[in-house]
Amino acid sequence: MDFEVRTTDLHSHRIVDGPVPEPAVGEVLFHIDHAALTANNITYGAFGHVMGYWNFFPADDGWGRVPVWGFADVVSSRVDGVVDGERFYGYFPMSTHLIVSPGRVSPSGFVDTAPHRAGLAAVYNQYLRTSREAGLVDEHLRAVLRPLFTTSFLIDDWLGDQDICGAASVLIASASSKTALALAAQLRERGGVEVIGLTSARNAAFVAGVGYYDRTVVYGSVGSTLDASVPTVFVDMGGDGEVLAEVHHHFGDQLRRSCQVGATHWDRVGTAGVLPGPAPALFFAPDQVQRRLADWGSAGFDERVDAAWERFVASASEWLHIVEHRGPTAVEAAFGAVRDGSVAPNEAFVISLDD
Repeated sequence: MDFEVRTTDLHSHRIVDGPVPEPAVGEVLFHIDHAALTANNITYGAFGHVMGYWNFFPADDGWGRVPVWGFADVVSSRVDGVVDGERFYGYFPMSTHLIVSPGRVSPSGFVDTAPHRAGLAAVYNQYLRTSREAGLVDEHLRAVLRPLFTTSFLIDDWLGDQDICGAASVLIASASSKTALALAAQLRERGGVEVIGLTSARNAAFVAGVGYYDRTVVYGSVGSTLDASVPTVFVDMGGDGEVLAEVHHHFGDQLRRSCQVGATHWDRVGTAGVLPGPAPALFFAPDQVQRRLADWGSAGFDERVDAAWERFVASASEWLHIVEHRGPTAVEAAFGAVRDGSVAPNEAFVISLDD
């Protein structure tokens, strides 16, 4: 079973039933147990053509399978070193099953070497062995937060490598999003810069109370609340054109960097006219991964991310509530809620197409 959306219209979706595929020699059949569904996945859909996200799990022309992070079990393996019943964490489609072509099999996992994934970002092609001993609570937290946290870790690392671009404050839009919260936590831990959350009036109390931001500002009040003379970096998780224009017109040349990360406001992306200050530039996490792998090596990279992850997840567990959605009808409803931005900021969805 596959959940598919129109690649040009995230409001249009369908459930496609079909036979369970049979793996050929050199292939493995996964059964996808559960996966996280967050605003991050809506960004994958919104930027699917530009960033190549639709290419990971091809569908019929005009349709796409939104990538999600989750856990799956090996149903049938025709690859040496991968055994039936093993459990893996990785990048999956919104489906019940997936065929992969494992290569570079090691005790930690493997890389999908399917021809259609050869030219895609390598970080998304890795599947890691995992133990069932961790339990569902830990799996849910990892599925929901780990990909977002890794992106936030990389943004913080990138900013730190540039001395925060000489700015005194970092302004984060869509501040209630999980990626924004993780970035704010990293920046607060780093210190030396004011961390400001930009959010809706509806989510302002949550953003202010979670403890990661120094200040909270509501959309539409940037001009009346923030000092335009303070050198500022803008990190935009929302992609709302009006918010982008509001920030650029307020700070102008004092905006040291305008970093576009996500599209939680995917239906309001884009601005009219030329913006003052630096041109907004898209942050692509895999590029920073490759730079740091070259600097630190694979083991060094994992050690740094894991240490920061343990500190963040300990605090996130105090405010995050996981909501499970099982079955195609529930998954359709969950996708609509995440797409439309109606999920409470302290909630996160875990989905499964199996009833």
